[in-house]
This record gives sequence, C-alpha cells and structure tokens, in this order.
Amino acid sequence: MKKVMVIGLDCAAPQLVFDAWRDDLPNISSLMEHGVWGKLRSTDPPITVPAWMSMLTSKSPGRLGFYGLRNRADYSYAKMSIPNSAQVKEPTVWEILSKEDRKCIVIGVPQTYPPKPLNGYLVSCFLTPSTKNDFTYPKEFKAEVEEVTGGYILDCDNFRTDEKDRILDQIFEMTDKRCRLAQHCLKTKEWDFFMMVEMGTDRIHHGFWKYMDKTHLKYEPGNPYEDAIKRYYKFCDEKIGELLSLIDDETTVLIVSDHGARKMDGGICINEWLIREGYLTLKEQPATAAPIEKCNVDWEKTRAWGSGGYYARLMINVQGREPQGTVAPGDEYEALRSELISKLEALGDHEGKPMKTKVVRPEDVYPECRNIPPDLFVYFDDLNWRSVGSIGLNEIYTFENDTGPDDANHDWHGIFVMSPAGSRNGQKTGKERTDLDIKDVAPTILSYIGSQVPEDMEGKVVD
Repeated sequence: MKKVMVIGLDCAAPQLVFDAWRDDLPNISSLMEHGVWGKLRSTDPPITVPAWMSMLTSKSPGRLGFYGLRNRADYSYAKMSIPNSAQVKEPTVWEILSKEDRKCIVIGVPQTYPPKPLNGYLVSCFLTPSTKNDFTYPKEFKAEVEEVTGGYILDCDNFRTDEKDRILDQIFEMTDKRCRLAQHCLKTKEWDFFMMVEMGTDRIHHGFWKYMDKTHLKYEPGNPYEDAIKRYYKFCDEKIGELLSLIDDETTVLIVSDHGARKMDGGICINEWLIREGYLTLKEQPATAAPIEKCNVDWEKTRAWGSGGYYARLMINVQGREPQGTVAPGDEYEALRSELISKLEALGDHEGKPMKTKVVRPEDVYPECRNIPPDLFVYFDDLNWRSVGSIGLNEIYTFENDTGPDDANHDWHGIFVMSPAGSRNGQKTGKERTDLDIKDVAPTILSYIGSQVPEDMEGKVVD
C-alpha cells in the first residue's frame, strides 16, 4: 500500500531538462540519480489533448476517440468540438483507484472539466471556461481553493501576444498559485495518489522560445528575455523541491510531460496549397485572411480541405459521408489519400530544400478509430513547421502565425523521471531508458501503488 506522486509539466522538453540545464535543476536531477529517466514518446499527434488522457488511461487517441484540441463533431464542413471530461469513456488512474477506496488528489490535469466525482479532491484544467464556473470536486472545495491561492488562475489570458512582460509575470504567478494549492493539499488532505499538471511550461515555450534558441530564425542576441525560459525551469525545480519536502521516502515520485518542444521555422498554409493543387475550390476569394469555416467554398468541386495547428488534419470530401461529397469511397478514396501523401511528403520548403514531412493514415497508428478521425495527419518537416489553416494569405509559406505570435512547435518526446519508493536515500544508481511510451505511465502508477493493472491497458510497467 504505497503512495504515488505525479508532477506533470506540460510540454517540458528533454533537451533542456536532461541535457542543457540538468545541473541547474537539482531536485529533478536528484530524482534522476535515484531512479529511471528518459525521453517519453508522445501520442500521434503530440498535443495536450489527447496526450494527457492517453497517458492516464493507457489508451491510444483512437481508442479515446479524440485527435486534438478541436475535433469534427459530425460530418458537416464546419462543426467542431473541444473534448471535455464527459467524452473520456476509458477509466483514468484516479477513477480506478477511487473504486479501490484509495484517496486521490488531482489538480490541473487537462481534460478534467467539468469535474467528475472521485474519492478525494479534484481541481479542473485550463479548458475550464472561468473560475466563475464550478471547477472543483467536491463543489464546496472551490471556496478553499480560492482562499488558499488568493484567486486561482486556470490558464494564461493569452499566451500568443506581444505583451511579453505581462504574460511572463502571469506564467510565474499561475505556477506559484498552483504549487501553493498543491502544498496545501499535501499538508491537509489524506491521499494515496497525488497528481498535478502545470501549464506554464507550455505557455512559456510558445511565447519565448525565439528569445532563447540561437538557431531560431527570429533569435536576436542580447534580447531582454534570453533567460526567461531557463529562469522559469529553475523556478519549477524549486517548487518541485518544496513539494518533495512534504513526502517521505516511501512515496514513488514521477515527473512527466505530455510532449516536448522545439523551435518553429514557419508555417505551411495547407488550404492555400490545396487550392493551388486543385483539391480545394472557392466560389470567391475572401477579402482578408479567414478560417475556412468563414470562406465561401465550392464543396461540389472540392475533394479535400485542411485545418491549422501544430500539425495539419486533412479531410476528404467523401460521397455519402459529407453533405456534398465528391470522392467515391473505396478505391478512389484510397488513391486520393496516397496521392496527397506522396505530394505532401515531396513538398520542399520556401527555398526548395527537402522537408522531412510525415503524413500518416489514422488506422496505421491506432488499433481502432472511434468517433471521427481526420483522413490524414500531416507533420510538416517532422514538426519544424506548423500548419496554417487560414485562406487569403495568397502564399504557401508564412513566417507569421495566424493565431498570434508563437515561437515553438511541439516535439515527439516529453520527459519521464521516476524515483521509486525507498530509492532516494540510497546509492545513485539512476538509469536512462530508451523504450518509454506515454501509455506506460498509467500501468506504472498502478503497479507502484499496489493496484492491479487492467489487461486492456496498452502500455507496460516501467521497472
């Protein structure tokens, strides 16, 4: 009957934690020296939703039935939905433990809004509309959260902004409040399983990567924010140290991230490319750049369209599936998918140089596909470029983001650090692992807390 503590740092990058700044992060480094650590392969696609739920259910995005932050709600051309906790049909770690009468504390884990009952306390995530909403379980816990933090912060107001001083201050304040709440819960609540996720790591990457990375196209030497991300990582490490001081050596500790981060070189205007190649037809050109949902598309002459984001989702206009489908299912559909894969993977960058673009069919990466997956995923230049969905830019390549300033893309690998119960006072026998997958985290938590691992979990226990 052991305890497990999990500290999640959304988007925390292994090249920073394990390499560049390891000596500057003494608390994480100590856990590495007394346990196992390594890069954690994220989901396809590597994005907050669905990655955290994949981690904590040990199920693929296909099994979960959501493929990103925005998903097709039906087979119409415009209706999209953001997955919430009600759409998570697979049991999470804390739901399994709650049924075994284990006490759980869950703070800020993505896709926990609206709060669902558990045996313990839950504070929902950045997808919560506002602190005016009920964002805790039990409901009355909200007043305690607000009192302890002096006004809880769910997420940054707008991390894609040129107001860098404001957003930097808010990231530090948000993290301080979340960790203050975590310490309060550890001191005052009974628990067997504790987990918190901090979003600040993700927000500071997207807002400040170009100021840190000397290889970034927009890096300027001597800029005032050059050490912003490093200062924040050191701040997080200090907060982790404060949390560790509140537990004993018989508690297994995990530090994890859902995906990593890397510089973003530019964006591929996926719908502009589809128009140029004859797959997408407009009835009229928009006066200014606009999302495809607001454009006058000639669907009877369109075979495919796409969406923006850190990766591209391509949808095919299939007869009998979409309202004005033009592509016959079966051989014609598969031939078009193969043609798109071939063309996109051959697409060069703005200077004609080869890109390492990867295009995948959902059924090739998931054991099953529930709900409505895209017909293709596109990772431009292996995630060095993002997808821009707006129409009206009249170019394929852009170096400005259509949703606001953004310096970083997600990367395939997050971090995994585990210090098992009883290990932190012993010899420094830390071991690096190279076989870690995001779906390994849930069975590992259950195994180390002494619970039975369900047979349908897709991951393995990390020994």
